Amino acid sequence: MANDKACGLGSHGWDEDVHILGEGTRHVVVAADDSDSRAWLAEAPRCPLLAQDNILHTGMMWVESGLEVIRTDQSGSYFMACMGGMGEVMFDGGWKRLRSGQACLLPPFVMNAFRSVPGSPWSLIWVRYLEQRDVVPLATSHSPVRGDFDYAPMKAAVEGLHAECIGGQGPALLHLWTELIHQYVLRFSQPEQSDKRLWKLWNEVEKHLAYPWTLGELSDAGHLSAEHLRRLCKKQLGRSPMQHLTFLRMKQARHLLSTSDEKIEVIARAVGYESPFTFSNTFKKWVGWRPSSLRPR
Repeated sequence: MANDKACGLGSHGWDEDVHILGEGTRHVVVAADDSDSRAWLAEAPRCPLLAQDNILHTGMMWVESGLEVIRTDQSGSYFMACMGGMGEVMFDGGWKRLRSGQACLLPPFVMNAFRSVPGSPWSLIWVRYLEQRDVVPLATSHSPVRGDFDYAPMKAAVEGLHAECIGGQGPALLHLWTELIHQYVLRFSQPEQSDKRLWKLWNEVEKHLAYPWTLGELSDAGHLSAEHLRRLCKKQLGRSPMQHLTFLRMKQARHLLSTSDEKIEVIARAVGYESPFTFSNTFKKWVGWRPSSLRPR
């Protein structure tokens, strides 16, 4: 199977997009339209109904080895569920394992990456969205970055959509399959808020990101013990409390860098960093670029 770009993570860093499918990789994919001309999508059946939910393409992939994908500025949320084996996904500034029965939701307009693990085959389902910068994306600050997920219903929906696209082409069935796929992603991205204290806490913290929060202060503000807060955050968001605080700060910094003329050191202080150097290094680790790259040229 041909590669879009024959370069790897190690040799080129994070400065360019990479798409290496690896030897022996198989996939089943349905695309919304012909806007993406890459070879691996060229023969995929088309389903324009996907575009109603802002889905660019969806499918399943079975990887033997050598898969490497980097998107330096991905133009939409990316949902991925592991059906078997395991792979690694870059989020929150580091590589994290994605195992069978887990899913992740990567946010748009930042650097995203994933890769196979040597010696471990990997099978996965994905749904790639196309979103606009001025519209609230599927992946919000309340969405889990990684969590448990029953992939079997979504696998059946993707298989059903693909079969209908190459077979009957019945509009009613195509609508049902596309709606099922989108709803399964929505269920993961918008978890039931079983403990309202967690969401009230983060809504309040987002208003005061310049404050030098500690774990103890977060737990006090949420009326939770530190351990209970940690467990809730891991379950609902896939992050520790301090990791989620950093995520919110980087999200706000990205917004301010893109929409204001404030100096970088001013923005750094606005999101809780006295040192612009610490802010710049943290931003690069989490987002994939230096803050200066978002300023108008």
